[in-house]
Amino acid sequence: MANKALPRPDMPGPQPVEQTKVTSVPVQPAAPLLRASGGEVPDRIFKSAMTACGLAVLAVLAVIVYELISGSRLSWHAFGFKFFAASDWDPVNEHFGALPFIYGTLVSSLLALIIAVPLAVGVAVFTTEMCPKGLRGPLSFFVELLAAIPSVIYGLWAMFVLVPLLGQHVQPYLQRTLGWTTLFDGPPIGYSMLAAGIILAIMIVPIVSSITREVLMVVPQHQREAVLALGATRWEMIRIGVLRNARAGILGGIILGLGRALGETMAVTMVIGNNPQIAKSLFAPGYTMASVMANEFSEATGDVYISSLIEIGLALFLVTIVVNALAQLLVWTVTRGQPARGNA
Repeated sequence: MANKALPRPDMPGPQPVEQTKVTSVPVQPAAPLLRASGGEVPDRIFKSAMTACGLAVLAVLAVIVYELISGSRLSWHAFGFKFFAASDWDPVNEHFGALPFIYGTLVSSLLALIIAVPLAVGVAVFTTEMCPKGLRGPLSFFVELLAAIPSVIYGLWAMFVLVPLLGQHVQPYLQRTLGWTTLFDGPPIGYSMLAAGIILAIMIVPIVSSITREVLMVVPQHQREAVLALGATRWEMIRIGVLRNARAGILGGIILGLGRALGETMAVTMVIGNNPQIAKSLFAPGYTMASVMANEFSEATGDVYISSLIEIGLALFLVTIVVNALAQLLVWTVTRGQPARGNA
């Protein structure tokens, strides 16, 4: 048996090293993360279920349209297209016209846009361009929280806070200063088209602000930097480099807020005054297409009366669908599916 060479600390230079025999260990193959299924049955079931969910939405939409059309046949045969141009609303004599409700819906919604759009766009610009980083998240959360408040709560707040404030302070001041325009003429009773427009403005601010903020976030950062590099101020950078490129998406958010204002029911019903008359003054009470259905559908007795209310609902439904589709199209022309940049 050969003697093994042992290292000697008293000898200079490299020392002999004991040789060891290395044995190879067989490597076990890794277990697959996904096991092959025994068939395609689960995939077919999943595909069928998802397809059914998508078709169910279209089926519900088709059923709603069919019921509205079938329920408004009597009104169509009795009045035709004159129903939307007549201003008489006499359930006793069965004379019905939807013009006062169309007028009230358009005036209150446009008034809401006039008040809400500057505020909503200003909030969106502040949160995306000027707000400190630590306040962007909380401020955006509290603005969007307004959309989660039920409309009946808005109506109660308007009845006990907004209406007395308008009747005692705002309307008398507007009548003294702008009464010559005939838009602010009449007794300051509080319940009016003006109150409906203000409460609608508060309710659509979160929608317009949220859409506008998302559109502003997808504007490329290099456009901001390029405008600033040319010597522009912050206001010029926001106006030229941000708002100009996002104007189509902002318009889509405005139209989406208009769709919400057109269909709002409870809050408007509680403050608008519910009077089927066409008046030029914003202090006069009015009626909207949604509020007349909420107020009078349970009291309608005649078949023509019920059919007229259903026809108003059909018109409101179609207008809302068209407005929302147009808003989504305008938003898509700006975003085109691009992810929004973070708030950091």
